[in-house]
Amino acid sequence: MNIGEAAAASGVSAKMIRHYETLGLIQPQRRKNNYRAYTEKNVAVLRFIRHARDLAFPLSEVKRLLGLWQDDTRQSADVRRIALGHVEALEEKARSLRAVADSLRHLARTCQGNERPECPILEHMEGTQNAHHPH
Repeated sequence: MNIGEAAAASGVSAKMIRHYETLGLIQPQRRKNNYRAYTEKNVAVLRFIRHARDLAFPLSEVKRLLGLWQDDTRQSADVRRIALGHVEALEEKARSLRAVADSLRHLARTCQGNERPECPILEHMEGTQNAHHPH
């Protein structure tokens, strides 16, 4: 199948398919006219990548997981270790985002929200605000 058909079958855009090919995650066959030809196996790999990306795995981890998926001698403990490491990273990112949201919420409370130009939110962004922060 051509790249458009592979994109439709996998749910991955043609642009991302080309990107994954550049990264070596997928290797389509080449026809005599040098056009890419995608197989059902390629589509399965693309679906795997899409699902891993839906779980917010970074591409470096997707590559490791893809290697394990394709390895019949893999140990599920290796997959589990990667997944739990990713959970820790996601939880740390969530904590960090909560802290940012709390800080911004505090700044919004200190802003009068009136017709005057003074704004602690903008002052904070320019680094001139002296108000207390929740940190």
